[in-house]
Amino acid sequence: MLQKLGLITFIAAFGLFLGTLSMNNYTLTNEVLEKNLKDEALFDAKIEFASIIDQPYTNSFAFASEVSKGIEALNKVYNAQQAWDKKIYEDTIVSIIKASSNGYLSDNKSLILFLTFGLSIIGALLYFLPSIKQEAGIKNNGIFFNPATNRKWLGMLIGTFLILFYIALYFKPQYIANWIMVVDPVSKFINGGEASRWFMYGFLYTISVLVMGIRYIIKYRHSKYQIIRTLSIIFFQTCIAFILPEIMSNLNLPSADLKNMWPLDYSFFFNYRIDKLITGGTFGIFLLVWGIVLFVVGVPVMTYFFGKRWYCSWVCGCGGLAETLGDPFRQLSDKSTKAWKIERYLIHGILAFAIIMTIGVLYTYFTGSYNLLGFIPTEWLKSTYGFMIGSIFSGVVGTGFYPLMGSRVWCRFGCPLAAYLGIIQRFKSRFRITTNGGQCISCGNCSTYCEMGIDVRAYAQKGQDIVRSSCVGCGVCSAVCPRGVLNLENAETGTRIMLAPEVLLGNLMEK
Repeated sequence: MLQKLGLITFIAAFGLFLGTLSMNNYTLTNEVLEKNLKDEALFDAKIEFASIIDQPYTNSFAFASEVSKGIEALNKVYNAQQAWDKKIYEDTIVSIIKASSNGYLSDNKSLILFLTFGLSIIGALLYFLPSIKQEAGIKNNGIFFNPATNRKWLGMLIGTFLILFYIALYFKPQYIANWIMVVDPVSKFINGGEASRWFMYGFLYTISVLVMGIRYIIKYRHSKYQIIRTLSIIFFQTCIAFILPEIMSNLNLPSADLKNMWPLDYSFFFNYRIDKLITGGTFGIFLLVWGIVLFVVGVPVMTYFFGKRWYCSWVCGCGGLAETLGDPFRQLSDKSTKAWKIERYLIHGILAFAIIMTIGVLYTYFTGSYNLLGFIPTEWLKSTYGFMIGSIFSGVVGTGFYPLMGSRVWCRFGCPLAAYLGIIQRFKSRFRITTNGGQCISCGNCSTYCEMGIDVRAYAQKGQDIVRSSCVGCGVCSAVCPRGVLNLENAETGTRIMLAPEVLLGNLMEK
């Protein structure tokens, strides 16, 4: 009964959240343009929008479309003139739409915040909490028959929504301006200003990790390792990735996610980032040095002692979302050899692309030349990587494809930092997952629950240590093993068993 109430509450709150897109009226005024634009851009905008100034709109999509068309027309002129400083970007369009809005949502943001996010959180918790009454331990309770977790209609619907959300977030945020407006009260509480699209996304991200993290802890509560690991994920996402940067910004300090690093943070060496840190005083210089030391020294040292799990499964926000929000879909990861080959070529190719792109932007920063080696346009490298990898792959595909390809699509196939960590883990790390093939009953739980597409059972049956570069050390394979075959261990690098030819069958060894 409690679960049904929770499900109904969540669906109602989510429906209201979708409905907020039509809760306002809109009127573009000269005052709104003056507030958001300056100098010649303001003068040009007043001329461009003369026909719709002071005209009321009741449809958010129609209004956003009119404003977008006008801005696009202005930007075409600025591009032709190479007047890059006049260009008007998406965040400014969002600010114009928000400032032009009036109506129920604008007047009752706190109430709508509670009725959408507040009730959705309550509904989700009501749905998860009754599971505590069940006996602890993993149960194969129909995950391959559930319409949400086996590429059926509900999973397709969830995936479609996530894909459309990411497309709107990255490329057309003006059409979800009302969603951004809903979290204005939270933004004002934390940093004193109105919410941007990235604040709204960070808030959604953090709430998802927090709520689904509670579900994860309930599901894996028989494993102390999983409980502590999930609490670590929640802490780093909530405090370090979300709240701390907002506090920095509110104190007029350079803001940064202290746990994020190059090459995952691919824009770290972009000229505007470097200039901002250098001009940010002592604290800005600290952030610059911290970011460099983290990937130059921190990654190899920490990975040597603990494997890539120290970051991918305990700290990283991308991994945190995959572990929590993506947990219901982890069994969908492809374990075939073909997928493994694609994974290796793709993820290491992206790492190489990130390195070349970074060399290019640093070359431009120090020399002023926009052509690496005389013929490679560095701006093209930067924009192409940002669009194809930073937006489409990491966002649209990386999360939107959870219901199609499992929960670690980005981590497995695209993350350049995961590739960097994996290379070190594969060749110079104390971490491994040891196996006891004589105890394996071939139930397949380990392979089923491996979100990185590793056929763990094949290693266990052969008594081989698992030292794959893709393994994030989440430990779920060990948590779901009914025989205690798998253990996460650290030992001297020379003691790892690498692709031993022996096959263990029961207590006998056959060659």
